[in-house]
Amino acid sequence: MFNFMKKKPTEETPQLQAERDSAVDKVLLGYEINSVSIATMVTGLERKGDALTLDLRLPKDSNPEAIQQELGQLLHPHGITTIHMNVRLPAPEKGSGSSLPKKMPKTTDAMASQSKPSSNVDSSANNTDAEPPITKAAPTQASLAAHPRIRHIIVVASGKGGVGKSTTTVNIALALQKLGNRVGVLDADIYGPSMPTMLGVADVKPQLENEQFVPVDAHGMAMLSIGSLLDGDNTPVAWRGPKATGALMQLYNQTNWPQLDYLVIDMPPGTGDIQLTLAQRIPVTGAVVVTTPQHVALLDAQKGIEMFNKTNIPVLGVVENMALHTCSNCNHTEAIFGSGGGEFIAEQYQVPLLGQLPLASGIRAQVDKGIPSVLADDEFASYYVSIAKNIEANINKFAKPIDDKRIF
Repeated sequence: MFNFMKKKPTEETPQLQAERDSAVDKVLLGYEINSVSIATMVTGLERKGDALTLDLRLPKDSNPEAIQQELGQLLHPHGITTIHMNVRLPAPEKGSGSSLPKKMPKTTDAMASQSKPSSNVDSSANNTDAEPPITKAAPTQASLAAHPRIRHIIVVASGKGGVGKSTTTVNIALALQKLGNRVGVLDADIYGPSMPTMLGVADVKPQLENEQFVPVDAHGMAMLSIGSLLDGDNTPVAWRGPKATGALMQLYNQTNWPQLDYLVIDMPPGTGDIQLTLAQRIPVTGAVVVTTPQHVALLDAQKGIEMFNKTNIPVLGVVENMALHTCSNCNHTEAIFGSGGGEFIAEQYQVPLLGQLPLASGIRAQVDKGIPSVLADDEFASYYVSIAKNIEANINKFAKPIDDKRIF
């Protein structure tokens, strides 16, 4: 698990984090129980700094204490000082009146079986008395408690890139603040973080206080982004899915968020790992889907709405960006990307059309300068304020009950 937090005596750099993750993988692959790698028995793994938590399904004759001690000795040279093990052993035999454990079916290496003769496959696989496989249902939105200091969490998403999602996000957040709300912004676009630049705080680094991030103050909003932690604007985030989703959860959980009415999360485009992790682990009040009128963008926006429906996240509405363009020379207005797309998808899914935004160079120019339209109070600010008002009109019916006893 990727960990941004400062370690003692030295800070854990991305390179050190990658080395530790690799070391854990190698040790688990090489450690065997009854000639079988313990990696095949791992049902859950999480690393936080120098602590490793393992969920294990072990054979009946295993000695968990000895395994924990041996793994500790193997991993200690790689910076892992604490190992927590959640162990599951085979269930006792049923119906015999005996409390002795039943003989376990022969362990089969699924990967190796592809190259082995079929005679090596255990015939007891069809035994109805065999222990059932371990299954764990993914968390659902209904089971997630609200953050004790955040009233509403809104995600702004799009099915594809290039539709102006981040520009819309930052202006909606500022518009909600303009309406008198306490607002924070979390940049969950791990691979393409743009919030620090759009809010004019690209050179500001978040502070650490009691092992938690202190959000950057961006025009009165609490903002945090992976971009604020990187060395430069051209530093790529070349991480695989689990590391990226781990980074998102740390930005959310290990940040000392102030009391907020809204936390607006700028999502990456698409419907991948980060979106699914957020849907399962962060208590979202609702989603705003950004699209353009063109057919291709609408197809991807539909996929985004379907994903939110399947993960039980209410869709607060659709924002149609780049709806109309007015020529700066002749004032001729034209629907460059087509017309009626936002209205169509809103009607199809029975959700509000929160607003339609123009295709205007002024909107782009303002975020490039770090002073978005709402902050500059230019001619386009009213569009975003109207969208914010439409969000506020219905959001309370989706609010999650706050658990004041939650402890981080």
